Amino acid sequence: MDFPSWMSAVQQRTETALEKLLPASTTIPARLHESMRYAALGGGKRVRPLLCHAAGEVFAAPADHLDRAACAVEMIHVYSLVHDDLPCMDDDVLRRGKPTCHVEYDEATALLVGDALQTQAFQVLAEDGADDPARRLAMVALLAHAAGSRGMAGGQAIDLASVGKTLALEELELMHIHKTGALIRAAVLLGAHCGKADQAAIDSLTHFANRAGLLFQVVDDILDAEASTATLGKTAGKDAAQGKPTYVNLLGVSRARAMAAELRDEAHASLAGFGDRAKRLHELTDFIVERSF
Repeated sequence: MDFPSWMSAVQQRTETALEKLLPASTTIPARLHESMRYAALGGGKRVRPLLCHAAGEVFAAPADHLDRAACAVEMIHVYSLVHDDLPCMDDDVLRRGKPTCHVEYDEATALLVGDALQTQAFQVLAEDGADDPARRLAMVALLAHAAGSRGMAGGQAIDLASVGKTLALEELELMHIHKTGALIRAAVLLGAHCGKADQAAIDSLTHFANRAGLLFQVVDDILDAEASTATLGKTAGKDAAQGKPTYVNLLGVSRARAMAAELRDEAHASLAGFGDRAKRLHELTDFIVERSF
């Protein structure tokens, strides 16, 4: 299967699995469940599920285990977007090409959507009874760490505290290792755990994921600076307008592109020990860059 076909197949698998794993919109409280489905279904590139499946394929992980892990990490990601768009955070009106959750419904509902998606993620991950219980518990702990104050939420806090400030490159990287990188790293490692990877493989994939996470953010900053709102499916240029530190603001577009190229090379090099088994991870690394330039 070529890469576009594989990517489309995984995206469709993820969409189908999410439809099944999310509560039905008719289940009480219907408005909350309807809005959860509104936020999670029918949009996004599903980069984190793709990374989860690609890492799992390195170790021949069962597809149904990967579906649950991929959906769990995607639910955490979607919850973070719903909360990030709220007026008390980034105050945005467009996400994935449609009105943000609080615009389509209301702020209180959007807040509860994020809360409910976060807990649903851990339920989905914990309820896979086909896996070894100890390994499943380790996966729950991994996702919790990635989503919490020492991961994504902590990175978001640093981001909010940095508005209007000029950060050094090391400080910006630290912020995004948490804010963006933690969940990307979790997606890769959850996929590897589904395939029962050993510690040496986990270490190599951790290095890969750290490079890929920063690469994703650098490219995101370039997209935010150069692409249109119609292309992005969200409001373009908002980070710069709000005075948030970005790689483009710090380095300029040319140096940010050069940094992206360097990170891409480092990510590829991290996969050398896996040979052809890491083909999809290599392809996804290039996709992260080539989605924009």
